[in-house]
Amino acid sequence: MDDLVIRSRRVVTPDGVRAAAVAVQDGTITALLPYDAPRPAAREHDLGPVALLPGLVDTHVHVNEPGRTHWEGFASATRAAAAGGVTTIVDMPLNSLPPTVTPDALNAKKAAATGQCHVDVGFWGGAVPGNVKELRPLHERGVFGFKCFLSPSGVEEFPPLSLEEVRPALAEIAAFDGLMIVHAEDPALLAEPTGPTYPEFLDSRPGSAERSAVEHVIRLARETGARVHILHVSSAACLGPLREAQAAGIPITAETCPHYLTLAAEQVPAGATAYKCCPPIRSAANRDLLWQGLADATLTCVVSDHSPSPADLKVPDFAAAWGGIASLQLGLTAVWTEASRRGHDLADVARWMAEGPARLARISGKGTIAPGNDADLVAFDPEAAHVVDAHALHHKNPVTPYHGLALKGVVRTTWLRGRPIDVTARPYGTFLQLGAH
Repeated sequence: MDDLVIRSRRVVTPDGVRAAAVAVQDGTITALLPYDAPRPAAREHDLGPVALLPGLVDTHVHVNEPGRTHWEGFASATRAAAAGGVTTIVDMPLNSLPPTVTPDALNAKKAAATGQCHVDVGFWGGAVPGNVKELRPLHERGVFGFKCFLSPSGVEEFPPLSLEEVRPALAEIAAFDGLMIVHAEDPALLAEPTGPTYPEFLDSRPGSAERSAVEHVIRLARETGARVHILHVSSAACLGPLREAQAAGIPITAETCPHYLTLAAEQVPAGATAYKCCPPIRSAANRDLLWQGLADATLTCVVSDHSPSPADLKVPDFAAAWGGIASLQLGLTAVWTEASRRGHDLADVARWMAEGPARLARISGKGTIAPGNDADLVAFDPEAAHVVDAHALHHKNPVTPYHGLALKGVVRTTWLRGRPIDVTARPYGTFLQLGAH
């Protein structure tokens, strides 16, 4: 007898959306059966028309603990993740103190997170000037890859790499078949904003800076053979070089984020620095091209880049405000709202937000509803609607550009390894490591 069977008229599988029953034993999916197939189980749920999705995998989350826990911590971040249908997050190495650039710093982060995680959590390491010798030890301790910046990160304890410093880091990472993930903006093409408004901020970080950085990274990936991933692509100017590199067999992938797919520069209100992020939200026309990049698989992942901060850092001046968007709990509904309007289906969304990120980070057992995988599942009502109230979210600070927006789709239940997540109860998320399942 199975522990659990969940039936739905819309189960989202790697082969598409279909009526099915998902059987679960000991936290693992044991079978995918016809909807009406008899299957003895200790517990059974029939969702009817409510869809069943794989738990989302968000590989771009800034939790900030330890050190800046008042910005966001593991307890609040993983509650928000579970409420938004995310069952796995991979935490970024910066904004915590210390940043995750040595094995000791990784141990400190794990100690801070222990006992707090409502979803499964993995970790990225960081590549900063002078830490090439730390990359292999971090890899051996199970980080999923290494993040670097080509331009200033916004925090002094995580400085950028010059192109001359990127090369030896990539060579070392290639030696153990690791992954470098890159914040790609060319510092030579960035400028200080000339004033406090959004157009002035946008002008200071042009799409040409992204494209130039991506072209540099493509060249280094070709020369070193290292696997490279471009983070948070905001400019459609990057898509051409990425397509050409991928067609040439260079091991480079790229992602974008919900805010680049759902928001547009033209709609940013004056002084509304909840919209500020780097790289910036660009035009509606640019947004259309990003959707094309998803459709043709130039971009393979949609992840949050959840980068929250306290309200007092979001001063109403785009030159001075902290740059980062909080959206961990809202990514699924925001993307589904726009994707459905554009003719995409739930299978597309699951591919971009669950399967793609799991494949990128090589997280085994996650990202799809398939026998042998973890029973990380989401009951999602795609027709329901809600209006975002920032104060009702689980994010530690109620600052998000989605406040007051009407979005389509509501998460009804999230299961982690076959257990429904109750964010008011004791957490049971685990730490994930590269190569382990």
